[in-house]
Amino acid sequence: MVILGALSNAIAVLVGGTIGSIAKKGLPKKYGDAIIQALSIFTFGMGMMFFLKSKEILVLVISLALGTFLGEWIDIEKRLEKFGDLIQSKMKRAGGNFSEGFVTSSLIFCVGSMAVMGAMQSGLAGNHEVLFAKSALDVVASLIFASAMGIGVAFASVSVLIYEGGLSLAAAAVAPYLSSAVVDEMTAVGGVLLMALSLSILEIKKIKAGNMLPAMFFPIIIMVFLN
Repeated sequence: MVILGALSNAIAVLVGGTIGSIAKKGLPKKYGDAIIQALSIFTFGMGMMFFLKSKEILVLVISLALGTFLGEWIDIEKRLEKFGDLIQSKMKRAGGNFSEGFVTSSLIFCVGSMAVMGAMQSGLAGNHEVLFAKSALDVVASLIFASAMGIGVAFASVSVLIYEGGLSLAAAAVAPYLSSAVVDEMTAVGGVLLMALSLSILEIKKIKAGNMLPAMFFPIIIMVFLN
């Protein structure tokens, strides 16, 4: 089953997010805020690590420019927020920060080398080890995030399944172009998105990181032309 790894990751986020949202009731706000700040700083550092994987800075710059332009045109973040609001409207007890938890968690769990490489490995070789390992990490992360941001985090499991599952299914079709160099540049772009996201969470600068998501796929196209 090609999407087994993606499915396990989605279930991990759903379980962790659900447990965390229940535990939220006993967590004072100041502790939740402190946890989110700590995780945001960690996210920025992780993004920097991913960014340093780039060996073709021009590919990174062009991918970010074209991908952000496309994302702004589609307005991905607004659509994600509307989807989150739609789910919240169906749930009488959802907190006011449902959309924030959904959008933020969707980006955190979908951006990064483990999501990209794990999905690729599932699609190309039927090996789900990377996504299984990511699932173990994400169940803890989603629990912590949900304890501070609510049930919206659990619904990020939908984004995880669509993103990683879709990437796994598409991997076979583009297999000839998915060299380690391409994955490195995709990971580097993801690192920039993580840093942008962390700045937004810390309220340093509001950045629509969701609208930058298409940039992660442009290295595939650009590297084909370079090679």
